[in-house]
Amino acid sequence: MASLPPSADSVFSVTSLTAFLREILEATFSNIRLEGEISNYRPNASGHLYFTLKDEGAQISAVMFRGRAAGLTFAPKDGMKVRCKGSISVYAPRGNYQIIITSMEIAGEGNILQILEQRKRKLAAEGLFASENKVPLPFFPRTVGVVTSPTGAALRDILQITRRRNKCVSVVILPALVQGDGAAETIARQIQTANDFDLCDVLIVGRGGGSLEDLLPFSEECVVRAIAASEIPVVSAVGHEIDWALSDYAADMRAPTPSAAAELVVPIQSEIVQGIGSCKAEMYDAMTAKIDRLKLLVKSFDPYHMEVRFRTIEQPLLSRLDRAKVSLLENMQRKAEETKVRIEQCVQILESASPKTILARGYAMVRDSETKKIIRKPADTAQGKTLEIIPAEGSILATVR
Repeated sequence: MASLPPSADSVFSVTSLTAFLREILEATFSNIRLEGEISNYRPNASGHLYFTLKDEGAQISAVMFRGRAAGLTFAPKDGMKVRCKGSISVYAPRGNYQIIITSMEIAGEGNILQILEQRKRKLAAEGLFASENKVPLPFFPRTVGVVTSPTGAALRDILQITRRRNKCVSVVILPALVQGDGAAETIARQIQTANDFDLCDVLIVGRGGGSLEDLLPFSEECVVRAIAASEIPVVSAVGHEIDWALSDYAADMRAPTPSAAAELVVPIQSEIVQGIGSCKAEMYDAMTAKIDRLKLLVKSFDPYHMEVRFRTIEQPLLSRLDRAKVSLLENMQRKAEETKVRIEQCVQILESASPKTILARGYAMVRDSETKKIIRKPADTAQGKTLEIIPAEGSILATVR
């Protein structure tokens, strides 16, 4: 157990002082309750949870080991306000202290998340996140603009990936503060500059990972509005895959990391060349096949083949014409015979109704010699009248007595 030196003139070693402080802290704060807001949440692949607990005035590192973390009934995230139980521990190699958490429950949402959620609802109501306003990224951008810190790892990753994927693509760097006072205004101004001078075909806006507070500039209204108003397609690449900012909702596309953003906007040159080569080969094969078919078609148009093809087309037509001619003549002959028979019948009917035919049977027609009126009954004439009797041939005059 560490102890104080015997006198005030004695000098502590760093190890002895740290051991003394560790003894005091761990003995005094072995089972405490602590309430604060989660920040810089970093789950480990082994299952341990590392994060910071903070409030308005201070912060403390925290760890929750895998066995305890497995019993959580919720998923911790940055900005979440929690109430924890645990013990204070000092990590001597680094000379810092932390709380080792044994249990944790939600105490309510942190102020930052509340503010961001309210801002998100407000901007969404204005239509800044509407999907119909988003535009597709260009397939082959000649120039990529990057709004980020000129000294950050995000820019190095983007430049490295761009050079590896396609050396023909240029990168325009628009340096900006990505955290702290004035960062949001700088980011928004650089986005506007890229649009005013048409500096690029697509714009990457983002930074590397950080705590929730570090990423806040990308959730400021001025940045969100600048992204939504950009005529250049914007890819938001803020932090790591689990991080989020309001710029992700306003951008035309969200990338989980700055490196992924570079892969999204910069096509692989070799794949494009290979694709063009494949299209060229397919086009050549199609044209060759078409030309071969045309050659075979043209070859069939020599005089002999043309005559054979003409006869093949002509013969059925001539046969149809001959059949139509025979059918037409037969129909005309049949029609003429039917007409002749009908005319003969009509002549017979007319002849049988002719007065001459009737007179030839022995009948005669009597009429008044003066008025030529036909006498059908005795009342039609009078005594002394002269009548004209017309037999089949000639005529006879008679006087009524």
